[in-house]
Amino acid sequence: MAARVVTRTTFDVEDSIQPLYTGGTVALDESGRILVTCLVEDALLTHLITGKRLARIEGDGEVITSLSLTPSASHLIICSRSLSSRIYSLSSLLDDGVIEPQLERTFKPHTAPVITSTVDRTGTLLATGGADGSVKVWDIRGGYTTHTFRGHGGIVSALHFFETESSDAPNGAHQKSEPPERREARPKKGKASKKKETAGRAGERGFRLASGDEDGKIRIWDLQRRSCISVLASHVSIVRGLDFNREENLLVSASRDKTVILWDARLWKSTKVIPVLEVIEAVGFLSRSQLIYTAGEQGTIRIWSIKTGREATADQQSRSGGNSIVQLVYHRRLDYCLSVHSDQSLMLRSTDRLPPDSAEGSLGPLPGFRRLYGTHDEVIDLAYLLPDRSLLALATNSEDLRIVTARGPTEGGNGEQFFGAAVVSLKGHKDIIISLDTDWSGTWIATGAKDNTARLWGVNNSGRFMCMAVCSGHAESLGAVALPKITPVKESAPETDTMHRPPPFLISGSQDLTIKYWDTLRSERKGGALSPRARYTRKAHDKDINALDINHNATLFASASQDRTVKLWSVEEGEVQGVLRGHRRGVWSVQFGPKNAPSIVGQAGSASGNRGVVLTGSGDKTVKIWNLSDYSCLRTLEGHTNSVLKVIWLPSPTADDVEGRHAPPRVASAGGDGLVKVWDAASGEVACTLDNHTDRVWALDVDPDTCTLVSGGADGVITFWRDTTSKTAAAAQTAASQRVEQEQQLENLTHAKAYREAITLALQMNHPARLLALFTSVVHTSPPEERSLSGVRAVDDVLASLANDQLYLLLLRIRDWNTNARTAPVAQEILWVLVKSYPAARFVELSKTRRRPDHGSGGGGDPADQTDTTTSRFTAKGAHPANLSELFDALKAYTQRHYERVDDLVDESYVIEYTLREMDQVGVDAGEVGDDGDGRRITYPAESSSQPRALLLGEGGQQHGKQTTTENMFLGDVISGQKSVPGQRRVEDGDVIMHGAV
Repeated sequence: MAARVVTRTTFDVEDSIQPLYTGGTVALDESGRILVTCLVEDALLTHLITGKRLARIEGDGEVITSLSLTPSASHLIICSRSLSSRIYSLSSLLDDGVIEPQLERTFKPHTAPVITSTVDRTGTLLATGGADGSVKVWDIRGGYTTHTFRGHGGIVSALHFFETESSDAPNGAHQKSEPPERREARPKKGKASKKKETAGRAGERGFRLASGDEDGKIRIWDLQRRSCISVLASHVSIVRGLDFNREENLLVSASRDKTVILWDARLWKSTKVIPVLEVIEAVGFLSRSQLIYTAGEQGTIRIWSIKTGREATADQQSRSGGNSIVQLVYHRRLDYCLSVHSDQSLMLRSTDRLPPDSAEGSLGPLPGFRRLYGTHDEVIDLAYLLPDRSLLALATNSEDLRIVTARGPTEGGNGEQFFGAAVVSLKGHKDIIISLDTDWSGTWIATGAKDNTARLWGVNNSGRFMCMAVCSGHAESLGAVALPKITPVKESAPETDTMHRPPPFLISGSQDLTIKYWDTLRSERKGGALSPRARYTRKAHDKDINALDINHNATLFASASQDRTVKLWSVEEGEVQGVLRGHRRGVWSVQFGPKNAPSIVGQAGSASGNRGVVLTGSGDKTVKIWNLSDYSCLRTLEGHTNSVLKVIWLPSPTADDVEGRHAPPRVASAGGDGLVKVWDAASGEVACTLDNHTDRVWALDVDPDTCTLVSGGADGVITFWRDTTSKTAAAAQTAASQRVEQEQQLENLTHAKAYREAITLALQMNHPARLLALFTSVVHTSPPEERSLSGVRAVDDVLASLANDQLYLLLLRIRDWNTNARTAPVAQEILWVLVKSYPAARFVELSKTRRRPDHGSGGGGDPADQTDTTTSRFTAKGAHPANLSELFDALKAYTQRHYERVDDLVDESYVIEYTLREMDQVGVDAGEVGDDGDGRRITYPAESSSQPRALLLGEGGQQHGKQTTTENMFLGDVISGQKSVPGQRRVEDGDVIMHGAV
């Protein structure tokens, strides 16, 4: 039978929605797959189709001022405010498709920060424009400067590489760009020579670089002649965009002076000035057409005809006021463009159906097919939407309600709606949304904002969200809203047709200290939305109202306030039914217990099943569970180190635990310490702590079907936590059963003396005690087998045929056993067998083998299974440490210590031997001949001997060749043959001179 397994509540991060873009430059490769964005001082690489994060490049501590990506996405150039630029190679792809950037070089391009940069179409040249007014061209792969251009009087704000097929006005334009003194000093050419020069240069391909500065001047640089060939000075404000049309031989420029100018690249004269009448941030030619696009402060993309100079798009609603376009990325090989907005959102718009040319006002706005939220800033509240919980509603530091996907693309889908992709942004509120709530199905959403209104949103038959009602009447901002969550009977009309059955009422709480009951079924239509009337208004608390909740049958609702109390109200009359007092700080969150919640026994008794329980979280860092029968506190849950901002009940588990007992009710809390805690409501203990946020966690919700938690915080991160309790329990049960079976199998193999299988299984189980017992029995085998190193030839064969991972693990075990004097003999015996069995080259090969560590979760295993902390970070296949010499150094140090201990024991044994012999000879007369215990004679001298005495060992076969006395005899000297000792008889061959005796 397997060992008893304790069930542990576990949650793992299933997925997360993290910030994508926080401002700055955005780059996109020519294939439209790799998107590079700025995330504070870091650069983030994302797959634009799937939304997968490919890489994150850490910055140098300063804000990124410019970044450029080669068309093939082979290199990425990052420039920061620290005046340094870095070139990364992106060609290294891992097995899972993640890019591993390699830093190739770091250089300092300018004496001031780089403001703008661009890469040519071949991906070999990089142009940088700095705040020092200089322009430099770099070889990306070589890392050196190819050109340095000076002449701008201010910040360089725009750059663009292009190629021309013919000469750039060899006459007037060239002469105009030269200084007067050089123009006068040049010898005059005749008409024939000028025509010949022009004809010789006609048809040549010219590599050019256009640069614009903050003074409105545009300079055209010839990369072959390394000089400025023209200065275009028609703009009166900073130049923000440059582009070139090779077919039309036209250069287009846009400035913040609200004009677009078309330039003839042959004469470098303006051919058309288009008054756009808005501050422009981007301009460019559309592929294979006579159209150009502009984008700027109005937040729209406008299309213009280069023939007529008139706008081809119809009038569009301006989106200025926080949603202007700051950058537009467009590649002519793509059928869409990417617009970057000032609210840190990105929009993909289709361009595949644009005609080559269009009449005035004949085109509609470019259709957007995907929106990406760069960052959600601070997530104040969130909730699952729709019956299948496939969407998520977010209340952020914005007046718009954001709807994002909470599921990945379905198998076989086109991947357009990846996980966390923006679905829609619901507009209507005039100020920041503070709170939101949903009905039982997630089809209806209530929002409360700082504009003193509450709105009710719904989904129509076409799947579009629309504002159905606007509740106006509060004098201050709304801090809480609540909708009833009465679950209808299955397969009934209210369940199947949720859209046409709105919630009957809505309750709102405001900073004006009042609560209002809004009857949504009796409403007047004003404009496009209903305007419900307040059925009653009550003065609820003495301070701000932070939270509201309605019980499962819509008979009671609770209000939590900063006045440290929670009040219970009847829904119909709006009368106070009870007050919960006990928190020492303001109460941030309140929620009624579920309908079928099990009974909870607390310090004041058990909760009655008739009225249920209430859960509250407070600024005093505690969570309290209250009994609604007598309004007493059942339990106080302590563990947070900061205010508890949100509390919810988790769905009751449908299956029993491994011991057949019903799992206890669980609650979850989110705090200002950035942690989410799951509690055992029955015992009041923390079941697990979830940590994936770096700032306070404001919002928390749960999927009732899958028990998936979702948390959102001030760090802008939205984390989805998957409940893995049952999976962990099943895995622990399986592992325990498997281990019992393996232990029994190991016992059987040991008893059957199947040493090869037993040693292999013991190494696989990571069971050092069983392995030591096995080797001990082998070493002490009596009698040992012939020609065996360890005592058993089968064990010799096993030890001589170990794989690298098994050999390494065995050396680790030998190292540990060698540190203990009781197990050191066995360790030395096995080490001796290994040294005899393998050549030195095998150990050298073992030290050179490198395997990457396997960084697992590390938090869900049983500590009892982790028998060796040294190998806990390596895989079961046996990854090797970075320095194997440390293992052999440990073996050497303890081996030397054991040999020194043996030498000391040998020396001490002489004293013991001498003491024993002296004790045996007590009472023997002088001159008597005795035996030394080894078959040799001993003659005891007279007591009157005055010579010094020494302990000498007599051995046969050696001659000193001279008379020796005890004065010059030391421990270890050998005496044999005929020698005389003063005061004693003549020593014969084979006699032993002991301590004062012969």
